[in-house]
Amino acid sequence: MEQPTVERPNLGSSTLSSCLQAIKIQETRIVLTAVEDTLRVQKTDPTPTAYFAVILSLLSQAISTSTGIVNKDLATSVVYLLDIVTPFVPQALLRSKFTQILTHLAPALTHPQADAPLLRPALGCLESLLCAQDAAAWALPQIQIGPRRAVAGLLSLAVDHRPKVRRRALDALTKVLKDPPPTPSLDHPAADMCAETSLRTLVEIASAADKSRRHRRQGENSNEPGLMHALQLTKTVAAASGGWPSKKIEPLCEHLLAIAKSRREYLTVAAFEVFEAIVGGMTDEMSSAKLPHLMEVIMELRPSQNDTHLLPPWVAIIARGYDVSSQVDPHETFQTLPEVFQLLSDFLSSSSYNVRVSASEGLVSLIVTCIPESILLDSSIYDDKVFEKLARLATELLSVKYQASWMEVFKVLGVMFEAFRWKSDPLLSDLVKIVGELRGDEAFTGKKEADEVLGRAVSAMGPETVLQILPLNLAQPRAGQPGRAWMLPILRQYVSNTKLAHFRSEFVPLSATLYQRVLEQRSGAPTMETKIYETVVQQIWALLPGYCNLPVDLVEAFDQSFAEQIANILYKQVELRADICKGLQLLVESNKAVLEQSSDEEQSHHPGLVTKQDAQNYLTHLATFAGNMLAVLFNVYSETLPQNRSFILRCINAYLSITSEEELMNTFTKVLSLFETSLDEAGPQTQAEKQKQSKAATKMPPMSHTFMDVVITMAIYLPRASFSTLFQTFSVIILKDDDPQLQKKAYKLIPRLAESDIGRTALQERNTELQELLLESAAKVSASAKRDRLTAIARVVEYLPSPDLHFIPSILSEVVISAKEVNEKARTAAFDLLVAMGEKMKQGGTVVNRKVPHMPNDAPDVQASLEEYFTMLSAGLAGSTPHMISASITALTRTLYHFRESLPEALLTDLVSTLDLFLTSNNREIVRSVLGFVKVCVISLPIPLMLPRLESLIPNLIGWSHEHKARFKEKVKHIMERIIRRFGIEIVEKWCPQDDRKLVTNIRKTRERRRRKKDAGGNVEGDGDDGVETNGKGRGGKFESEFDEAIYGSDDTEDSSDDDVMGRSRRQQTKGTAAGKGGSGQTFIIEDEDEPLDLLDPKSLARISSTKPSRRQRGSDSTTDRRMKAKTNLDGKLVLGDDDDGGENDPMILDTDANGGQNNNNPIDDGSGAGINAYVEAIKGKDAARRGQRGRLKFSNKKNNNKRGAAADDDGDEMDVDDRARHGAKNANAGPPPPPKKKAKYVTPLQRKQAKQREEAIARKKEEAKQRRASGGGGGGDGGAAGAGGKKRFTNNARGGGGGIKAMKNQRRGLGMGKTKGGRIAKGVNTNTGSVGNPNDTRVLVRRGGRSS
Repeated sequence: MEQPTVERPNLGSSTLSSCLQAIKIQETRIVLTAVEDTLRVQKTDPTPTAYFAVILSLLSQAISTSTGIVNKDLATSVVYLLDIVTPFVPQALLRSKFTQILTHLAPALTHPQADAPLLRPALGCLESLLCAQDAAAWALPQIQIGPRRAVAGLLSLAVDHRPKVRRRALDALTKVLKDPPPTPSLDHPAADMCAETSLRTLVEIASAADKSRRHRRQGENSNEPGLMHALQLTKTVAAASGGWPSKKIEPLCEHLLAIAKSRREYLTVAAFEVFEAIVGGMTDEMSSAKLPHLMEVIMELRPSQNDTHLLPPWVAIIARGYDVSSQVDPHETFQTLPEVFQLLSDFLSSSSYNVRVSASEGLVSLIVTCIPESILLDSSIYDDKVFEKLARLATELLSVKYQASWMEVFKVLGVMFEAFRWKSDPLLSDLVKIVGELRGDEAFTGKKEADEVLGRAVSAMGPETVLQILPLNLAQPRAGQPGRAWMLPILRQYVSNTKLAHFRSEFVPLSATLYQRVLEQRSGAPTMETKIYETVVQQIWALLPGYCNLPVDLVEAFDQSFAEQIANILYKQVELRADICKGLQLLVESNKAVLEQSSDEEQSHHPGLVTKQDAQNYLTHLATFAGNMLAVLFNVYSETLPQNRSFILRCINAYLSITSEEELMNTFTKVLSLFETSLDEAGPQTQAEKQKQSKAATKMPPMSHTFMDVVITMAIYLPRASFSTLFQTFSVIILKDDDPQLQKKAYKLIPRLAESDIGRTALQERNTELQELLLESAAKVSASAKRDRLTAIARVVEYLPSPDLHFIPSILSEVVISAKEVNEKARTAAFDLLVAMGEKMKQGGTVVNRKVPHMPNDAPDVQASLEEYFTMLSAGLAGSTPHMISASITALTRTLYHFRESLPEALLTDLVSTLDLFLTSNNREIVRSVLGFVKVCVISLPIPLMLPRLESLIPNLIGWSHEHKARFKEKVKHIMERIIRRFGIEIVEKWCPQDDRKLVTNIRKTRERRRRKKDAGGNVEGDGDDGVETNGKGRGGKFESEFDEAIYGSDDTEDSSDDDVMGRSRRQQTKGTAAGKGGSGQTFIIEDEDEPLDLLDPKSLARISSTKPSRRQRGSDSTTDRRMKAKTNLDGKLVLGDDDDGGENDPMILDTDANGGQNNNNPIDDGSGAGINAYVEAIKGKDAARRGQRGRLKFSNKKNNNKRGAAADDDGDEMDVDDRARHGAKNANAGPPPPPKKKAKYVTPLQRKQAKQREEAIARKKEEAKQRRASGGGGGGDGGAAGAGGKKRFTNNARGGGGGIKAMKNQRRGLGMGKTKGGRIAKGVNTNTGSVGNPNDTRVLVRRGGRSS
């Protein structure tokens, strides 16, 4: 019996006992037990040596040196145990037992029937034995029993056809070659042998594959796998032995390139992977001596210029080789760079696109890896000559010779600018000029690539140098030179770390000139030229942030005059404020970033960058302007609409961080006085007034709101001396309930203070004062300030001292009731605060109950704990209103889920039993919260705790499955699914009431159906045993927290139970479901049957749905169309009650003429109803089966074959008037049909008598109709006649009897008897009087063109 394949235990940090305990195979454990019993009998300690000795004795019993494998199962178990034990055995013992072990393992390694479970541990034993051998053992020749013979066995198994055996042999070979014995040689003693053997194997298999390929039929690949195995062996040897032996590199490269020329791509890739392994193994100093010879051999094997198959990997190997060479000897590699650059540049003139792309990528790799930073910082004369050669070669790439590859050349040039950095000027100036001239040509198609090259040039050379080569020519255009306004976006993207003075001297005057032209032209009608000037001015000032990003001349450039100029522009030109504020902000933040960086990062930059000392000097210089700049920014902030203030506030924040303490206090005092003044001037503002103001997008907010924003921004930078004034202002504002927006802003002050160290210290010192203030203001908090108030309370609780834990029960009721807030963010803040208070109670302390409001003075103190916290929350269950009870249950649900693993079992049991009782409540709001609690219990609490509660929980829960409001049935069904998944369906069926078993049966069938689909390969998520873990893996980050997933997660249905448990709105749930598995992110198009949806129509969005449309929405069902669409006649009048169009529009009726009969040109049918139309009549005709209202089949019991085209039916039956009204009449748009060909037919006497009666009835009705028309009334309610379109109409007799004007109207509308458009006579009959021939028969015959119906 073959044992299952197992992996060797990981021996990295394991002991022998742990490895032996990890054995799970039954047969191996039996052998291990026998070994341990032997050790106990011999009273030997279970050491690795003792195990080794006993297992070695068993090895001689299982495998004989003369007869081979004696017992295959025993041999597999023994060798497996030996593989585990040998790494722990002393190496000296392994060396002494090498011959014995090898002679016993050899039959297993060479046996033709040896399978992988035996070979893999045998190879592991060989690995341990070979790693233990010394240099003397490796010196033995291969003909003797020694390590070399064992390596030969490894090499033969390394090309085995079995993947696992081959993989294990390669791993063992790698381990042996990477662990050489201590010798003077650099390589392993067996490295040459392995290289020679693998090369010989590669050559033999490649030759055999080549010969076989010539005589092979198409589709065969007998030797291709062997060739892949040989390449893998060569790659392993090359990677493990530190490259390839120098003497054998040349023949290896020749054979690898010969294999790479194969038409098979996988062979080419494998061959060059060997090259990659050889080159990658030469990174150390010892083996790097082989690299120059290897690169020479590879470069001599240069492929053809248009060889698209071989050239790309050859270029990749060249690039990789020089990458390794630059790591070993960067200076020497840099000196040879121009030669290689010239070699690869020649391939850019190839006609093959793939070759050009490969050459450009190779050049990019050379430039990036072979130009070290050390040469840039300290270059010699020889290095400068190399840079000049590279610049000259790069310039030649823009010649006509390489025009086809200019797009690839631009990528190389962009990387070259980045590599050359400041040496680009003046070496690459010619490149900038050529590329700029190409970019200015309107016919040039590579503008995007050219822009990127010029942008890299701006970054490397600086904007001043680039603009000297390519001037803008905007203000005063030079003759013969075009304007280059297209340079402005390039400069905006790439300018940084340059001279700010260049912006002042070049762009500020240009902006002033152009803006003056805008002012001159604004007086007249707006023109396109004015708009162009405005756009250019905005693009000019968009350059300021780039110039302000680490300028190298900040002290000289940013002086008082420039600051005043900036302030004037901020006041006057509103559209430029965003760019200017961003630039001013970057002046501060970029220099602060330099101060915060590490010393290593600073040393890695070139000398042109700003140092830490420079950055400190720049910030000190900017601090002198901070006070005046803040005043300007405050004024601009007060004049800007709220939706456009964010960038100004960020700029203010930046300058506050560098303002001195004294100036900051003065500024704060001024702002606070202005705030108090504006507060006195502003009257009360109700919520309604606030909403009215918010509707006006151009209305400025009150000044008190503006100054409050400034105070909050300044808070974290204020010194401690100002905190008393700050908190006093805070205490006044939060008590003002007449201005909700101002109160909301005030609550943001506490979270703002928590962002700084000094602010956190203040919160700790004034915690008691803040507690009293928050409790006092609870009654005056507005709805819009709820969320910010809860956030502020959370910060107070975070720094709450242990003696003041009474604040938690004092504020708890407000937090609990906030869990039912309408605002989602407020609910989320309430849940986070509930958890934070629980964590604070968990830390311990004392709750002084007498300090809690509404508690007696003699209330005893209690120790803070989670149990006490849940007791506080449970007090809300006795609330007087359902809303409070529901909020308490929701709060308990959230805290229970977070602390479920920290609560004692008794408390959990009491909670579950208490909340179970609320399922019997009649209040939907309470039960809705309880459902969320039950779901959390079902999926998160331990199974032994929940099993006893299911007896009462399931009946109470399933009772709400009959409630259809608020989606109770769906929620209950989902919870029942979770219960079934976790506890089993038997438990549910046991406690489920008999009347509600249908729901359980439906859930069971749904799960089975889903499982069948999964087994059949359907994309349906399987059921898990535990809801939390299964959903967590299957959802892949759909929910923001674990609690969200527990409440809202579902495997197969969209569950929206307890929308208020975590503050999730229905809208967000819908978004999550559509993006998750339930919706699969699909979008459906509701398309009409007549014409496709026009996606260019703005109204098409109304026809795109994220849910699958129903059949009624899609309109794809023909019966639905007939049911929904009303018919009209030729006059446009509605025809109601016409369920069937008689097959006129039925696509299954083929080749019928206007009369409804068969087309005489159809050779299949002779007009008698046979052929295709007979089949159509059988399934779509009047007598075919139809479905009623509830889907039941109904059959017509009227005896009528409905064979048209004859004068009368064979049995003489006529069509009923009511049946005709139900199925409709033919629309004769094309006029009267031609008379059909009558066939000779035998007529019985009875038929002649009936025909005569019908003719008499027709004559009588004609006479009655004439009399009614002559009298002018009385016939308005009779049966209708055909209108202008040839269709009959039947009117209800209860509406008849009208006379006078109504009768004349009816006569004009065709409701009386008359002639149709085709000249045929149609009659109606009053059902009160009956028809002629039979007083009780209400049917009437209408003769049309010789056929009766």
